[in-house]
Amino acid sequence: MRFRGKSIRRKIVALLLVPLVSLTAIWAFATVLTGREAERLFSVSTVVEEIGYPMEDTVRVLQQERRQTLVHLADPRASDGFAALQRSRTATDDAVAEIRRNAADAEVRDDLGPAEEERLTAVLDAFDGIGSLRRSVEDGTVDRAQALGLYNRLVDPCHDLLASLEVVDNVGLDKQYRALVNLSRARELLSREDALLGSALVTGKLTAAEVRDVSDLVAQRTVMYGVNLPLLPSAERGRYERFWKNASSAPLRTAEEAALAAGSGTPRGVTAKSWDTAAGGVLAELADLDDQAADRYQDRVDPVARNVIAKVIVAGALGLIALLYSLFLSVRVGRSLIRDLKQLRLEAHEASGVRLPSVMRRLSAGEEVDVETEVPRLEYDRNEIGEVGQALNTLQRAAVEAAVKQAELRAGVSEVFVNLARRSQVLLHKQLTLLDTMERRTEDTEELADLFRLDHLTTRMRRHAEGLVILSGAAPSRQWRKPVQLMDVVRAAVAEVEDYERIEVRRLPRVAVTGPAVADLTHLVAELLENATVFSPPHTAVQVLGERVANGFTLEIHDRGLGMAADALLDANLRLAETPEFELSDTDRLGLFVVSRLAQRQNVRVSLQPSPYGGTTAVVFVPDALLSDDAPDTNGVGFRLDRPRQVADKGRDESRRSALSHVPARLPERPAALLDGPVELEAPVDLDALDGLPGPLDDEDGEGGGLFRPRRSLAAADDARPDRDDDRTDDDAPLPLPRRRTPKLVSSHGRPVPARDPRDGAADRRPADTGPDGPHTPAAPRARGDEPPALPSRRRRAHPAAGDTGAAPAGGTGDGDAAASGALPRRVRQANLAPQLRQGPEPSAEDRSDPADRDADEVRSRMASLQRGWRRGREENAAGDEVPGGTAPTAPRGTTEGDGR
Repeated sequence: MRFRGKSIRRKIVALLLVPLVSLTAIWAFATVLTGREAERLFSVSTVVEEIGYPMEDTVRVLQQERRQTLVHLADPRASDGFAALQRSRTATDDAVAEIRRNAADAEVRDDLGPAEEERLTAVLDAFDGIGSLRRSVEDGTVDRAQALGLYNRLVDPCHDLLASLEVVDNVGLDKQYRALVNLSRARELLSREDALLGSALVTGKLTAAEVRDVSDLVAQRTVMYGVNLPLLPSAERGRYERFWKNASSAPLRTAEEAALAAGSGTPRGVTAKSWDTAAGGVLAELADLDDQAADRYQDRVDPVARNVIAKVIVAGALGLIALLYSLFLSVRVGRSLIRDLKQLRLEAHEASGVRLPSVMRRLSAGEEVDVETEVPRLEYDRNEIGEVGQALNTLQRAAVEAAVKQAELRAGVSEVFVNLARRSQVLLHKQLTLLDTMERRTEDTEELADLFRLDHLTTRMRRHAEGLVILSGAAPSRQWRKPVQLMDVVRAAVAEVEDYERIEVRRLPRVAVTGPAVADLTHLVAELLENATVFSPPHTAVQVLGERVANGFTLEIHDRGLGMAADALLDANLRLAETPEFELSDTDRLGLFVVSRLAQRQNVRVSLQPSPYGGTTAVVFVPDALLSDDAPDTNGVGFRLDRPRQVADKGRDESRRSALSHVPARLPERPAALLDGPVELEAPVDLDALDGLPGPLDDEDGEGGGLFRPRRSLAAADDARPDRDDDRTDDDAPLPLPRRRTPKLVSSHGRPVPARDPRDGAADRRPADTGPDGPHTPAAPRARGDEPPALPSRRRRAHPAAGDTGAAPAGGTGDGDAAASGALPRRVRQANLAPQLRQGPEPSAEDRSDPADRDADEVRSRMASLQRGWRRGREENAAGDEVPGGTAPTAPRGTTEGDGR
């Protein structure tokens, strides 16, 4: 039997069960032995009562019938002979019927042994021949000698059955019982002698054979008594010896001697009557002696039987008591061991499965944990199990103490990281403010481009510092109170990515994000965009799509990289869904962990799946709880929710459409307390000096609205603003934002369009007009009705028109509206220029009608841009240019390609 791997309970039960089973087997064996002896006593007692005693009575009536039969055969004409024979036959039939009735009892049959049952069967079979024997006697077909032999065959099986009964398993008593049975046989020999000699005396003479038979019977009886009387107790033996020596048996002895002495013929002095008297008296007294000897034997057997029964009771009871006591002790000891081990196991499981994980969770949550409260010092018994429990308790305390120290160490490291990140954020905020001031102050295009690049690097540094704060478990410092358009959030995320030029943001539905979720959602989308650009070829584009669904809003970010393996994709999705604890060894998954933390904080679901372009698609589900239909109408301008808005003065309203000044405008002063508040994305840029588009700006530039800060364009344009203002039909139309630099164009099929170095295209950034008030260059004619207009650019002119400072367009109230709605503050160039410098000669009609000379590089750049726009428009809107059955052009269709670029 193998117990390896079994439970302690089973091993203890097996250990205690072996001696218990052995003890039970010994007790059962002893009980069976003693019980079998007692059962035999009861069985023999039943057999003696039901078979033995009736059998002795049957033998005696058979002996009487035998004598009467022989007498009848000796003198059939006797008047009273046949009547006596009938009476003896009736007595025999009653005795045999009782034996048959008792032998048919199933309980008696069960109590008989095999040998006893066989002898009983022989007796019953012999009794079946009594009827034929009697008929033969009545018919006279048998003589006296034959009848004597047949009756002897009926009596001998009865004595064999009585001799086979074993009353008790005791040698001495068994010998006494057999001696008593042989004494009964000695009486049977006297009964045969009586029948033989009595019938011979009725005839008046003895034959030589009869004399010889009588001599044999006397000798056998003498031997029988001589052999069996010594086996009886002295008292019993003395009774039989005295009987055969006293006067009651003397006539019998005298008659036997006379019969034997006479030989054949008539014995002298012995008649049939005298023989009947002498033999009948001896047979009666011998029957009484046999019955008294049997009773006295039973008296001697009873103590032995009681002793056997007492042994059975004592052995069974004491064995049972010993077994129960052993069982009690085994169960008690086993239960004590099992209880101690079970308690030890429960404490170990509670410590490893409940207490320690709870302590770990509380420590991870930043709660303080008292070691004495969580793992108190327990007292155990002074035994081996108690020592094990004490060791486990010590181990638990050591584990909790180590976890507390580790948590304190992690908390300290996190505090250091947060402190360093906060300091870096403050410095980066100041650096962004300084860069914003420098961008407003400088007029050199190359320096402005470098400042923009430095501004972008600083913005990315701020995101990384904020990621360090998130990894440390703290909340980022940037917070918003008012809703912000989702398009602005996505644009702000694009602004924090290195390869922002490769990102194509398609048009998103008009929906706003609640203020508290703006910072986290911006950072989350920026991390996903960063992964998309890093893990995809540099010549491919990253597309951002979005739509409103039943329970929220989904953003899809598609890249065209190599994708992820199935197991890596599954592991990444598990990390995004479960938000595991951050480990310092897992340094290659920082962005994934930051996204998971932010998604868990805002209840946003992020999942990765294979992209239809072969790369990976990140799906961001924003629940309805973070969305708001009350979206601010930025119209491509955006909000500055992280800083108080500065109210514009009246002079700004007067110069809203004036030209840009070379003198930078002074930045509004901000309190130092704002450094500890939300870090603004970028400084605002004034829109008063921007050229407008001929229609409403629903499809603004991706870098121009919302949280994404407008950048100053490096390209110059024609500054004939009065002419264009006169041609506009809607002065309230929103103005476009300038671009920091020309983004990297990506065609609809993912093929990049070569871009030139900004320094190589310096001619493109020169003013289109050679004179201060050069005429406006008309736009090139469109080849199709739905071609998009060219991107607007800020005008740079050295001398504004005289009438620009005093007159405002009809839509001039737009500044006030923007101020009321919380739009970005607008910077008006040349607003602080001296009045003398604002005045200039009014251009004449001839001057405006003559086209100014243009630089060849500028013309080439504009034509190439126009050609690219036409080609892209034809590829994307070819299906909508004509009606299904004709060639008539359809109404202009909007396109989402490149929206937000």
